[in-house]
Amino acid sequence: KVGMIMFDRAEVQVSDGEETGVWDANAWYGGDTDKIWLKTEGEYSFEDSEVEEAEVQLLWSRAISRYFDLQTGLRHDFEPESLTHAVLGVQGLAPYWFEVDAAAFLSEEGDLTASIEAEYELLLTNRLILQPRVEVAFSAQDVDRQDLGTGLTSLQAGLRLRYEFTREFAPYIGVEYRD
Repeated sequence: KVGMIMFDRAEVQVSDGEETGVWDANAWYGGDTDKIWLKTEGEYSFEDSEVEEAEVQLLWSRAISRYFDLQTGLRHDFEPESLTHAVLGVQGLAPYWFEVDAAAFLSEEGDLTASIEAEYELLLTNRLILQPRVEVAFSAQDVDRQDLGTGLTSLQAGLRLRYEFTREFAPYIGVEYRD
């Protein structure tokens, strides 16, 4: 058995003069077939000195092919409102080395939502890497308390340029579009 902890994003985003801290971290422990995952992501407003969004997922992951795992478990949103979801998803490496993480969420209120995230690494040199990233979210029905309509609810597309001093330390700069 082995484990890993990784901060995929630890950044400050500046938009319209407001600074927001963003994190996206994962940890897992297990073997080739079965793993336990802990995922967290969120946003912190430096202007308001408060957490705007925060979620944690605890998942069991089972290898279903050489490159993909089926994941199931629970997600808890701490902000903007406390809400727990059942999770069912897949995570892995698609053809042409696209990293994919897709999941469906069924909330304790009965709301069904889903998200899919894909990213790719373009090696410009052995240490300089350009990483396009896209994340889309969907809702199966209107969720009035979260101002979500049916269908596509959000789109994030970004580009990061990072320099790997070592595999463990790779600062980056990037741009992101949110809708």
